Formats: sequence, structure tokens, C-alpha cells
Amino acid sequence: MKYLDLFVKPLGIAAILAGSLVAQDVTHEALVNPSAESWPMYHGDYSGKRHSPLKQITPENVGNLGLAWAFQTGAATSIKASPLVVDGVIYFSVPDIVWAVDARSGKEIWKYQYPENKGFHIGSRGVSIYKDWLFFVTPDSHLISLNAKDGSVRWDVEVADAKRGYWMTLSPLVVGNHVMVGPSGDFDNLTGFLKAIDPETGETQWRWDSTPPAGTPGGTTGGMMWMSGTYDPEANLVYWGTGNPTPVLNGRVRPGDNRHTGSIVALNPDTGKLAWAFQASPHDTHDWDAAEVPVLVDAEFGGRQRKLLLQASRNGYFFVLDRLTGENLLTKPFGPVNWATGLDAKGQPIPNPEKEPAPDGRIIAPDEAGLTNYRSPSFDPATGLLIVSTHPSYAVYFNKEADGAFGWAGADYSVWGTGVLKAIDYKTGDIRWTHELGEGTPSAGVLTTASGLTFTADIPGNLLALRSSDGKTLWHTSGGGRMQSQPVTYMLDGRQYVVTGIGGVLFSWALPE
Repeated sequence: MKYLDLFVKPLGIAAILAGSLVAQDVTHEALVNPSAESWPMYHGDYSGKRHSPLKQITPENVGNLGLAWAFQTGAATSIKASPLVVDGVIYFSVPDIVWAVDARSGKEIWKYQYPENKGFHIGSRGVSIYKDWLFFVTPDSHLISLNAKDGSVRWDVEVADAKRGYWMTLSPLVVGNHVMVGPSGDFDNLTGFLKAIDPETGETQWRWDSTPPAGTPGGTTGGMMWMSGTYDPEANLVYWGTGNPTPVLNGRVRPGDNRHTGSIVALNPDTGKLAWAFQASPHDTHDWDAAEVPVLVDAEFGGRQRKLLLQASRNGYFFVLDRLTGENLLTKPFGPVNWATGLDAKGQPIPNPEKEPAPDGRIIAPDEAGLTNYRSPSFDPATGLLIVSTHPSYAVYFNKEADGAFGWAGADYSVWGTGVLKAIDYKTGDIRWTHELGEGTPSAGVLTTASGLTFTADIPGNLLALRSSDGKTLWHTSGGGRMQSQPVTYMLDGRQYVVTGIGGVLFSWALPE
């Protein structure tokens, strides 16, 4: 084996490992009911809960957690992807590069390099898998399908025109024979949309536009798809959070609520038809999208079992909706919020005109980064807590008349912000416990397990294992940098691993053998 490592890696390793390790035939049924030992999609399963039923690592033994292996990507950009773990193989990405890595040892199986492009490299949320095929998006707004066995390209299609200002960041959502993707971007006059693409051919099946075509009288643009959605197989509905309207800070040129921007929407995955929409930020003028994960929970609310959707939104409000109808059941701030005058009959915040950006500045809470953002929360069913990485903050927002009606037409300057992990009671919106993460803006997502553990990282760069019931620190270690991704967990050969991406290194942690 040493001879192979020295002289035929990576080709020899890839040839030896591909036949026995690379995932085979990941069906729709396998995604609807994933193995407890795997992590086959961005959120772990379709619900977005990021909760694992694994229990080998417990509050009692997590203090013995140690490094099992580390994989150095050598990439210039940090890992922001949530790795997939299927049949003993980890698949993950940074912009333009995808790896397949042996989940037991951290050895590279294969690597795919997308050609150099001029797309906006904001980060890659990761790949998706269906059958023997991987799917990932590129900074220049292409969707690529790879053969999971060797990383060879099956097809490459353009989703949006990068020359117009579109880019892409999300991990595609695969539902049946639909691969759902949408572009990102904050340039003016770009329509946000979600597409379903045939996994066999790469052909577009349907397109749903979140905003009307640019130039529509009284319309707005924006409403981009920054993050991956969730899916309810019983209702056959996908749920997505949409981005902010544009121009970003200048609301005068786009009067009204700017429908379907800053919203949670429910779509039929077979047709793209809108079932319902709830607007988290009507007429947003602070750059707050509602792209945060729509978490699906089946639980008691108001004295009866309901199919719920939970979202801790960037604008500072926590929402509980009936996911079959879109009916609002609860709206409550989960940190400092001062931009709304109250709630309307639908449970949607009512923007305060006095808190729009102005030439002399307006102090707004939260700041442009929001009370939360792209970092995924986790829902622990045993405690009923949605555990969210938050950013209590204030900023001064200005309207810059010299910039005219379009362009950014304003600026925001953060004056204070800190990181706090918060556990939100889904029934009431009350904060049950908090855990300080340090000064600044947090960047790590959250994972919970059935043994009662919460995994995340703080701002200085410490990996943390907390007790889910009260937030007490049970284990911590330094990974040598900030985690900007979401931790995942899996089990192989009877051993549970926790994987974290930090900088350009993928770390795998486990108990001693």
C-alpha cells in the first residue's frame, strides 16, 4: 500500500477504491427514507432538521472525541459545503472542484476540476446525489452532472447567464426525477427563479419566477435562490426561501410589498405551480432575504398534531407556519428587532417607513448580515428546540442620493454585533438557553444528535459539543481556523464520525477504537 501511495496516487487509489466504495443507485426511496448511518443530502434528509438518530457519541463520552483523519484540499478557498456521506464515500466541493474521499481513511478517490471561469466565487454549498450521479452548481451558473464512480462529466447545462450578473451557490435539491436549482445575485434588473432539470438529460422541465420580468410596470426584481430548499413527500411540496428585492436599499422605485421576495414559498415539484407563499419581509429595504432553511417538523401545536414549517429568518423574526396551507401560527422576534411597527393579520411584519435608509442615517436592528443567515440551524425533536446561530446586531443605514434611483443607492455600516447560539422553543418562540460564540458574525452551522448533543463552532475557531437541553459545553477543540460549513455525522463499521470543514481541511472526529 505504501508503494501505491507513493507512485500511483491518485489514479491507482481511484481505480482500486471506485468499484467497492462509490455509491450505487441512490433511489428516490433511499432519499425519502435515508439510512441513519448516512448523510445523503445537504440537510441530511428532506426535512431540513439536521438531526441525526445516531447515539454512539454521547454527553458522557464526547469528551474522549479525537481526530480520526484529516483531508487537505490544497484549495485557495474555504470549505463551505455540507459533505454527503453515502456507501462509505464522502462527496464535497469548493467552487469549481468536487472530491470523492474514502470516509474511513480520508484518502482521495477522485477529484474533478471545473474549467477556470469568471463567475462570482462566493462559496459552494455542496453536491447532491441521485442514482449513480452527482450534481453541483458552478460560480458561472452552470449545473454539472458527474458520474459518482469516477468524477467524469455526464452533462453540463447553463442555468442562468453569468454575464448578466447571476451566480450560483446552493446544493441542488433532488426530488424524484427533478433536480431543482436557482441562481443568486444582487444586481438590479435580474429576475429570481427556480428551475427543475431532468437528471437524465439536463433539459429544463419547468421554471418558476419569483419576480416578474425586468421592466414590468410596478414590479420589482430579485427574489434569488441562495440556499437549498426542503421537501415533504406526503404533501408533495417543496419549500424555498427567496431573496431580497432590488434595488437593494432603495424602496422608492419599487412600491408595495414586492411580492414573492423575502418570502417562504411552497411549490409542486412536478409542475412548479405555486401552492402558497408567506412574505417574511414585505417591501424589504435592508438586504434581508428569507433564504434561511425552512425546517419541516411534524409535532403538536395548539393542542393538536400539525405539519409545521419553522424558519428563523434573517430579518430577526421566528415564524411557525402550517406547511400545508401557509397559515401563520406564530411570529416572534428572537433577538433585537426595531424595523417593524407590528404584525399584520397574516402574521407578517409591517415595515416602519421611518426605518428605511435615509441621508442622515437610521439605526436598524439587526444589521445587514441579519440576526441569522446562511448557516443552517438544527431541530432537536426530544427538546422541541430549534438551535440557531444568531448575530444580535445594529447598523446605520444611509440612502445616498448621489447614486440615483438604481445601483446600490445606499450603504449600511455595522456598529455592533456579536455571536450567540440560541435555542428557540418552537411552540412559543421563547429562548430556552443561549451560548456565547464571541464578538463578530458567526459562520458555522449546527448539528444535533439523538444522544442529546449539539455540534457547532464559535467565532474564534473552537469546535464545540454542547448538551442540547441546556447549551453546556461538554467538549471543545481548535481546528486552526473558522468553520464556515455545517457539521455532519455518519457511522461506518460500527463507529460514529463527526465531519467538519475548516478552512481548506476536512476533519473527521471519532471516539477511540
